Amino acid sequence: MVTDLEVDLPEGVRLGNEKLVAVTEPAGRKLGALIEREQKGEYLRIKITGGGCNGLSYKMKFVSGPKRGDILVASSGARVLVDSKSALYLRGTILDYSDKMVGGGFKFSNPNAKSSCSCGESFSI
Repeated sequence: MVTDLEVDLPEGVRLGNEKLVAVTEPAGRKLGALIEREQKGEYLRIKITGGGCNGLSYKMKFVSGPKRGDILVASSGARVLVDSKSALYLRGTILDYSDKMVGGGFKFSNPNAKSSCSCGESFSI
């Protein structure tokens, strides 16, 4: 069965699944609201970069579309883009969202992380 996502994929972009990165329902709803409000693009790009207090950090931004070499994952209504290098660090990650006053916001649960900082924005392998 071919999905709508597969039909619309630009050349050089692969379709991934929730084994790479999964978005919870609360995170999907929040991302949808932010995409509508920000008007910067309909895709969420998640990238792993060097830095942060534990060596690697998560970066998220909205973009208008995928680039060659990206992996596209559809999860809980969100369209997430991951480059192939970041995919090595993200496999099995869950992106959640909480609107609690203390400790709220987006949170990554990454099974590959050996340690992470208390803010949850950086980790080490």
